[in-house]
Amino acid sequence: MFESADLIHRYTRADALRDGVLIDVSATAKEAGFKYPVALTAAAWVKCVAVPSDVLCQDEAGRLWDVLTMLRFAVRGQGGACEVRFGVHVRNDNRDRTPPLVRLKALCGSGDQSDPVITVMLPEED
Repeated sequence: MFESADLIHRYTRADALRDGVLIDVSATAKEAGFKYPVALTAAAWVKCVAVPSDVLCQDEAGRLWDVLTMLRFAVRGQGGACEVRFGVHVRNDNRDRTPPLVRLKALCGSGDQSDPVITVMLPEED
């Protein structure tokens, strides 16, 4: 039906990374044992990695490592599924309690050159 249609616009993964819609965490992900490039959506980054200014004893590097570690455990438990759901406890205040669980999903799909890539996002994101 659309085989002969002209492509009006294509928003690529590279565009999303350049625009800040996706945040590339591939270097840290490689250290964590991932073979494919990994990016977080801006919304997932804000909710799980960015540290509110008034929160003590937290840093982005540690929080990112937590996300990637929990993703790695989830991937191991799913046996090659293209979509994996998992959660991370994220402390966004200074209260002495177990931090709330933030639910995430990761999709493994094709990048701009049909190479495998992983995108971590909030469950309601596509």
